Amino acid sequence: MDPSATASLAFPVFVQGLALSLGLIVAIGAQNAFVLRQGLRREHVGSVVLFCAAADAVLIAAGVMGMAQALGQSPNLARALALAGATFLAVYGWQALRRARHAHRLDASVAGSSLSLAAAVTQAAAFTLLNPHVYLDTVLLVGSIGAQQPAALRGWFIAGAAGASLAWFSLLGYGARWLAPWFARPRAWQVLDGLIGATMFVLSAMLVRHALIGM
Repeated sequence: MDPSATASLAFPVFVQGLALSLGLIVAIGAQNAFVLRQGLRREHVGSVVLFCAAADAVLIAAGVMGMAQALGQSPNLARALALAGATFLAVYGWQALRRARHAHRLDASVAGSSLSLAAAVTQAAAFTLLNPHVYLDTVLLVGSIGAQQPAALRGWFIAGAAGASLAWFSLLGYGARWLAPWFARPRAWQVLDGLIGATMFVLSAMLVRHALIGM
């Protein structure tokens, strides 16, 4: 790819990775609740945030690089995965919009005894790596979409997706005392789910366009 073309496309690809990762990671779940809890307790926040973000970055990079090798050998598989990914994102967006119609909130209880550093990291690892959805999201979905970017731009996509993870967990951990009351408001999650739903539909349309143009 021409260097000037690479430079002009780098930022949009970075933003695509960022938006996709944020849309998948920003949801009520055990991992987010645990990071928020540690932030509220001000207990091993840096280690927990770093582990969660690093695990996502490794899985995302492995997914993009591994899927790139597989898709490079089969253009038809690349198109099929692009359409499957578009369908998944559309369904995910629809589910987010459905959630936006109902009140829910993120409850991070701070009751209980303090955790040692080893225990905190172990729990973070369990919430991250024992969740089967993390592999579907990072390795398969993000990986297959990132793999369809030109080789010169895949690093930007990975940086955007991994950067979103780092930013989100840092916000949860270090902004916990400010965010906890906000996350306890059902209306806040309804607005957030609405934004996620709209973002997922836009990304889905972009994937369909990519698949059709490549045919």
